[in-house]
Amino acid sequence: MRKYFGTDGIRRIANIELSPELVYKVAKAGAYVLSKHTDHAPTILIGRDTRISGTLIESAMVAGFLSYGANVKLLGVIPTPAVAYLTRKLNADASVVISASHNTYEFNGIKYFSNKGMKIPDTLEEEIEEVMESGKLEELTAVNDKIGVSEYCLDLIDEYVYFFRKNFDDDMEKLVSDDFIVGLDTANGATYKVAEKVFKSLGIKYKIINNNPNGININKDCGSTHLEMLKEYVTSNKYNLGIAYDGDGDRCLAVDENGNEINGDIMLAILSKYLKEENALKKDTVVATVMSNLGLDIYCKNNNLNLEKTNVGDRYVLEEMLNKGYTLGGEQSGHIIFLDYNPTGDGILTSLMLIRSMVKYNKKASELASIIDIYPQVLVNAKVALDKKYLYKEDSEITKMIQEVEEKLKNEGRVLIRPSGTEPLVRVMLEGKNIDKITQYANDIAQIIEKKSNLW
Repeated sequence: MRKYFGTDGIRRIANIELSPELVYKVAKAGAYVLSKHTDHAPTILIGRDTRISGTLIESAMVAGFLSYGANVKLLGVIPTPAVAYLTRKLNADASVVISASHNTYEFNGIKYFSNKGMKIPDTLEEEIEEVMESGKLEELTAVNDKIGVSEYCLDLIDEYVYFFRKNFDDDMEKLVSDDFIVGLDTANGATYKVAEKVFKSLGIKYKIINNNPNGININKDCGSTHLEMLKEYVTSNKYNLGIAYDGDGDRCLAVDENGNEINGDIMLAILSKYLKEENALKKDTVVATVMSNLGLDIYCKNNNLNLEKTNVGDRYVLEEMLNKGYTLGGEQSGHIIFLDYNPTGDGILTSLMLIRSMVKYNKKASELASIIDIYPQVLVNAKVALDKKYLYKEDSEITKMIQEVEEKLKNEGRVLIRPSGTEPLVRVMLEGKNIDKITQYANDIAQIIEKKSNLW
């Protein structure tokens, strides 16, 4: 089991668990692993979100990279998918995003991307950890003229804006009307400037909230994890659509004109229909995770689409897409990957694809969302120590309760228990037709997991 990396890089409380000393080691080992097959001094890009700890973590990463002999381009505050895009565009050897995504400000994290702009696989993360623990770091020290140099390249964000203009300008110019207005919530995060640039450049009328980061308000009661403010904003102002990004901008959720949530599963249904009709859905297949709603299974079955399921995590969705040649995949949480455009979840791209679908069909967001029926779903988190997250599987009392609940639900629902990849939690998810029943079952299972975990 990996010591530092979870399902989405390293994510810990900044300056305590994610100390500058640890970051320095992660940087030095990462630079070595990701560039050991090159015959030149590697170039590594660094982007970050708006957290107060961002510059602290960035400084430690820069020190580690330069000490190894890598050169660094600092992109400043920029969305994760922009870093992925620029890594390929600039032929960089690797890149890093400093962010804890949807988590609160006290957390921060490190996500590595390969030279192809993709999150690195588990095997490379394991290799980085091996180097960190092996005592080899002192040997990886550049001297004299081999020491790396860093430079600020904040204007590279304009390359990302141009990417959207190149792919959407014609459509939006012809189709978006003056009375079409979108409400944007940037979660006081990495999209707080660039989302406005993109929408303005495409001529899409918008109103924006939560775009005044102060280092500690990222994701605070806003963005894709807290839609209440956006729902009120859209309905009270009678906007056509609401879009919410998360802290690092790789996911997007929406609300329709009535304030109803459009989650990742609903977007996958809408966008698979659009792409199929455009002959752009390879092999008529959608890739989702085991957390996706039963409604998506039923929608795909009724519309002659194949649905492939993976483990939770957009990296596993991407791996499946790459391995089998699929072009659309995503998670209920709003990570949607359009492989023809970018090899990572991209919140701004997802929102523009949704808008493109609305204007193509000349339908309201609520009408588009009505093509799929979503089963009630309940998620309850059981707090469990990091080193005990997997022990519930060995507890006979817990496994018996889970089996009993599964029997009660039979073919009208399901139970999914999974340890969080980034937090000290076991997530208990139930799905079924009766919301009151599944809520009670989920709470019962979560409570017994918490109670028994104190005895393990």
